[in-house]
Amino acid sequence: MTQHVISVRVENRSGVLARVAGLFSARGYNIDSLAVSETEQPDVSIMTIVVRGDDRVMEQVKKQLNKLIDVIKVTDHHPMESVQREIMLVKLKALPAKRPEIYQLVEIFRAEIVGISPKTITVEATGEPERIDNFIELIRPYGILELIRTGRISLTKD
Repeated sequence: MTQHVISVRVENRSGVLARVAGLFSARGYNIDSLAVSETEQPDVSIMTIVVRGDDRVMEQVKKQLNKLIDVIKVTDHHPMESVQREIMLVKLKALPAKRPEIYQLVEIFRAEIVGISPKTITVEATGEPERIDNFIELIRPYGILELIRTGRISLTKD
């Protein structure tokens, strides 16, 4: 199944998120990530939804999303035609002997150390989802204590 990144511009009203998410769950699709925020217009929100599905069925879902009363616009974000980013926070086990190695990885990935304690380091990384995945794989051997990602956000390049 193909991964799709869809943005849904909606009226900023109560219950809209549940109706949009309900369309995906009714078809048996698990949402991989979901980010929702206000736009440049306070009465309009945008939902960025990442979901895996077959192209034909996803076309049907987009058509049905467009029929919802609070939906303004549905856009499919193809990776080559959009800018996609995520933010991740990760708390690592960081014994003093391993800290220089962790600092080096943080620098290479242009991440930022946002918290330090005697036993841990908390790192923030921002970037394309694949870059975040690569960073996680490289820091995994140090001991990930906690990890959280925002979910993908995306804007078309045009």
